[in-house]
Amino acid sequence: MEFPRLQFPPIRLRARRGANGRTEVFDRGRGRWLVLTPEEWVRRHVVEYLRGECGFLAEQIVEEYPVDVNGMAQRADIVAIGSDAKPLVIVECKEPNVSIDQETLRQAARYNATLGCRYLVTTNGLTTHCFMLSPDGGYVAIDHFPHFE
Repeated sequence: MEFPRLQFPPIRLRARRGANGRTEVFDRGRGRWLVLTPEEWVRRHVVEYLRGECGFLAEQIVEEYPVDVNGMAQRADIVAIGSDAKPLVIVECKEPNVSIDQETLRQAARYNATLGCRYLVTTNGLTTHCFMLSPDGGYVAIDHFPHFE
């Protein structure tokens, strides 16, 4: 399977052929092999971008972050933890052929109603939308991926 070039910088992946014949990549953060799906291709790029470009340490990035939404266990794709040990950025990833639309934003906002991240990002690797939580509880679009020192 060939994956498209994404708007994120190129990354290096540790890959192998799994027992089922599918390509697997090693997730350094979780310390395990994962099937390389189109969504995982996007997620791997975002994680490396958060580390390499945004200054987050590996231990500040949590994938499949557990979130309780109305009593139901859900998982946010990526949550980056700030220096105060609180969730700072939530990222909802979709595979490249899935449109990033209002439903994607609503999904991430539902998770964030519990998490309280200052920043919310939705991406399919080709289109990325970034938002900042406003004091009134709404979201304001920002024209760049949040960067942190």
